[in-house]
Amino acid sequence: MAMFLPSADRRYLEGRAIEFREVEEGANKGVVLEAFGLPENRFDFGEVDILILLPAGYPDTPPDMFYLVPWVKLASKNAYPNAANVAFGYAGKNWQRWSRHNNEWRPGVDGIWTMIKRIEHALENAA
Repeated sequence: MAMFLPSADRRYLEGRAIEFREVEEGANKGVVLEAFGLPENRFDFGEVDILILLPAGYPDTPPDMFYLVPWVKLASKNAYPNAANVAFGYAGKNWQRWSRHNNEWRPGVDGIWTMIKRIEHALENAA
């Protein structure tokens, strides 16, 4: 099993009781948040696995997008959220790419907790 997450990230995930696993495919490293609960009544699924790819230089270099399995649609209109309808193959799965970019990462300060807050915000405000 791969272990490359910084210890601060590992402590954060364990402290929030978020099940996770570290995955590698080729030169790409990522963390999968397993059975992550979605905002109630927002999507056609209640929980998903979330993939966060960690770029070279992480945690000083920010993760960019995130990816879900299974693919979700907004319950209110039975449609994919904006900028969340492109497939991304990784670790043997076809992930739903959520194109959300980060221009406010603070090297030496931010970590997986920042990315999770960004993901939670994106899921709560998906349109």
